[in-house]
Amino acid sequence: MDNQSPIHILLIEDNPGDQRLLQELLRDVASVYIKLDFANCLSQGLKHLSQGHYDVILLDLFLPDGQGFATFAQLYQQENEVPIVVTTGLNDETLALKAVQEGAQDYLVKGQISGELLVRSVRYAIERKRAAQKIREQAALLDIATDAILVRDAENHILFWNKGAERVYGWTVEEAIGNKETDLLYKNTSVQAQEAQRELMAKNEWQGELNQVTKTGKEIVVESRWTLVRDDEGQPKFILAVGTDVTDKKQLEAQFFRAQRLESIGTLASGIAHDLNNILTPVLATAQLLQMKLMNLDERSLQMLQLLEANAKRGAELVKQVLSFARGVEGKHTVLQIKHIIHEVQQIIRETFPKSIELHVEIAESLWTVVGNATQLHQVLMNFCVNARDAMPQGGILTISAQNLTIDESDARIDLDAKPGNYIVIAIADTGVGIPSDLLDRIFEPFFTTKELGKGTGLGLSTALGIIKSHHGFITTRSAPGQGTQFKVFLPAVMANKSLEGSASEVFLGNRELILVVDDEAPIREITKASLESYNYQVITASDGVEAIALYTQNQKDVRLVIIDMIMPSIDGPTAICTLKKINPEVKIIAVSGLLYNSEPAPDINFGVQCFLLKPYQLGELIKAVHDTLKPSN
Repeated sequence: MDNQSPIHILLIEDNPGDQRLLQELLRDVASVYIKLDFANCLSQGLKHLSQGHYDVILLDLFLPDGQGFATFAQLYQQENEVPIVVTTGLNDETLALKAVQEGAQDYLVKGQISGELLVRSVRYAIERKRAAQKIREQAALLDIATDAILVRDAENHILFWNKGAERVYGWTVEEAIGNKETDLLYKNTSVQAQEAQRELMAKNEWQGELNQVTKTGKEIVVESRWTLVRDDEGQPKFILAVGTDVTDKKQLEAQFFRAQRLESIGTLASGIAHDLNNILTPVLATAQLLQMKLMNLDERSLQMLQLLEANAKRGAELVKQVLSFARGVEGKHTVLQIKHIIHEVQQIIRETFPKSIELHVEIAESLWTVVGNATQLHQVLMNFCVNARDAMPQGGILTISAQNLTIDESDARIDLDAKPGNYIVIAIADTGVGIPSDLLDRIFEPFFTTKELGKGTGLGLSTALGIIKSHHGFITTRSAPGQGTQFKVFLPAVMANKSLEGSASEVFLGNRELILVVDDEAPIREITKASLESYNYQVITASDGVEAIALYTQNQKDVRLVIIDMIMPSIDGPTAICTLKKINPEVKIIAVSGLLYNSEPAPDINFGVQCFLLKPYQLGELIKAVHDTLKPSN
């Protein structure tokens, strides 16, 4: 559908409030012209359908005169070609899957719908329905034998078996004829098939999905249509079955729902990360400030403060990892020290992998740096490590190593993508079951997996390969059944300054400059004030944007710097910053947030701030940011 084409929508919803909400959400998307008709019950919706054409139906699943999932049949009987998008107040994955199985094109949960999500879902439903319709039209022009067609007698003996059935199931005509369908197509007694048979006998037809197996034992999902032919006395004579292998389709649907779940998880993770970072900020700053101010601490007290500081930092890193993976934060390529990423992966493995897996980490001294995306490389290493874990169900040894390597012209033959130069080589090796030689060439193919149905998408290694290629590197593999597997990741090395190992421990004392600190969290205001005063700065504080603007107006001549939180009630950080800039375009501002606005903490030029700090920041980071912001520009 063209993005500029108008969309005619029928909204069947008995709740007036939800009607208005959906209407407003659709109206907010100004780039799309939408014509919306309302029906407050199923019967009124059917009447609308009989009088006009609609591109899509937005359907409340629980209508006063509806019958749950049976509503789909009534709507499709009236107008079979109009796609249906279900809206409901229940966030139930089982319910969502059932709705899609019964004919819905998509499933939206009230309270989690935005205008863009709603229009995207509507367009997806229309395109998916049109695609399905087009496929059906094309299939009608093809030989029907593209589907698996078989005929069986009343005792389930196979009488006819077409070429399509051979392709789907693997059994030849000679092997299939005369055998019972239940013996060939099911591993064990199938409750699904028994229920389908009972419905067939009662209604003379049945349609649904069946979990079946091929000749090689591969499990597949078949969308099957059965028709019962009776003799003149009304007794069952033949059963015609037409089946379509929809295994790949089901996998794609599962990935679609997984993506929806991840989107919801990302939203939830953002809120949790913001709150946790606000909690960790004063904890970390207090631990560091006490170590600096209390000079006569006994060794035990000092150790406890250092333990508090270390665990606050650890908590902050865990929050950052959860947020990065949940929201898919990628960021720009920067100069990275791989050993830091390996240490993060090592920490996750020690905390989450079974204790039966022994981890060895070997990192060469003076490891070179690379230019890359930390989140993506973290994802690659975790993919390989998770595969290694799954290959050692009874336990074993997982080894991660990193070393420098220079590849010359002769060595470049190890891989088509290898070029002479300096590389970092990361090796991930396990002592697991290994990979058969006939499968080694296929493991990086999308959707290829040796794991059981539902336990792997087959996208992990293909994604890893794509990421490494985007970093101008390559991957080699060595494996054999019973001898474990080793993956080697080669990344081009770059030479970087030694300052990557950490910033100098300089002390940046102020000169009694007045700083306005704005944060809605009282503990953060108090510890920030105490920290800055310890470094010879003067501080006034505000609890929100309104108070910040008032205080700045009163003290404009004296305030040299504003440190402001980006997420606050009443007036948020960006709005307050714009107002402060109108009062004084030259005002210096450090923005602070518990969320990743971009992929990395960096100044946001849209807000015009001099510096951006991500909570929980360390005391040294705060003081250096203040010093750098206040120092005269060249």
